[in-house]
Amino acid sequence: MKLDGVTILIGTTKGAFLALGGADRSGWTVKGPFCDGWPINHLAGDSERGVLWAGGGGEWSGAGVWCSTDEGESWNVTRLTKGTMDDWAANDPEFAKMIGWTDTPLPFAEQFSQIWSLGYAHGKLYAGTKPANLLVSNDDGKTWAAMQELTNHESAESWNPGAAGLVLHTIVSDPQNPQKLWVGISAAGVFATEDGGKTWERRNRLSNVEACVHVDHPAAPRDGETGHCVHNMMRAPGKDDLLYQQNHHGVWRSGDGGRSWDDITTGLPSTFGFPIRIHPRDPNMIWTLPLNGDSAGRFPPDAAAAVWRSKDGGDSWQAMRNGLPQESCFFTVLRQAMAGDTQDPAGLYFGTNSGSVFASLDEGENWQEVVRHLPTILAVEVFENT
Repeated sequence: MKLDGVTILIGTTKGAFLALGGADRSGWTVKGPFCDGWPINHLAGDSERGVLWAGGGGEWSGAGVWCSTDEGESWNVTRLTKGTMDDWAANDPEFAKMIGWTDTPLPFAEQFSQIWSLGYAHGKLYAGTKPANLLVSNDDGKTWAAMQELTNHESAESWNPGAAGLVLHTIVSDPQNPQKLWVGISAAGVFATEDGGKTWERRNRLSNVEACVHVDHPAAPRDGETGHCVHNMMRAPGKDDLLYQQNHHGVWRSGDGGRSWDDITTGLPSTFGFPIRIHPRDPNMIWTLPLNGDSAGRFPPDAAAAVWRSKDGGDSWQAMRNGLPQESCFFTVLRQAMAGDTQDPAGLYFGTNSGSVFASLDEGENWQEVVRHLPTILAVEVFENT
């Protein structure tokens, strides 16, 4: 299997899938499932070497990272923590033989249950876990070390779990500076390091406290800070540390690497959503996919799907609906389930919990369903080999 052109990497509750679109991003062919049907929360890749990674796991299998060094033809797992199957196998030799189990100690024992996010930058592979830890590997995921300076941050005792638990779900790197890294933790907020992880700074401060009207919602901004339940975050292209985040309550922009945040929600139909996406070349063009509310069903407002685009850094917004379902649409798009390519015009892709992937090849103007009938989609990323 040769991944030429654009390939959509899809993580689901029943394994990883690849949707091959070729150089012209059409005629999408789905391959999979891979990773033995594990729940896959996130994927990453290095197109220069044809390497793919898929992170996930759960109560049964424990946590692990799968790796393919042949563009998805074959996959091997590095298990990191134990699961229920280990207890079964330890007490049932026949079951142990059937699954090929050995009693080799796992490196993190029972410290966490899942890998929730992956990030590859400057030759290092990072992984976020549930509960929230940040791991780093220097050998493509064969061995891992915990970045204890974040785990032991002075604020750690105050971190509260979001609805999905205490998860480190977003890893953002600086393409020019390997010492810089940002992570998002629900519900603890944004953390940043500028010295390769030796020290970490919590960055949730509002830029203008008076301009933010208090809202009676547990995830809303208060006490001079954004809500701590950050859902997704990206760094814009360019030399400036321009960040955008979709929060549990609002969409936010920071022009100083997260040290202060501006509310850019005005013009959107709701304050709630999961993903955020930035154009690969234009730092002012962003997309998000609002949902009707955290306790109102978590589907598109008025059950009519739209991706909302801003061309001015969030100062104004426009709904992009052409090709998306406009009646009886009750799907959810999760935090890691929206991605983009670097083609011209840029392509956008999002996956739904109803098993569909929608694609736009013209920066959101028009949409088409390119994959359907998959299991619940947890993550979408793009692998480009052009």
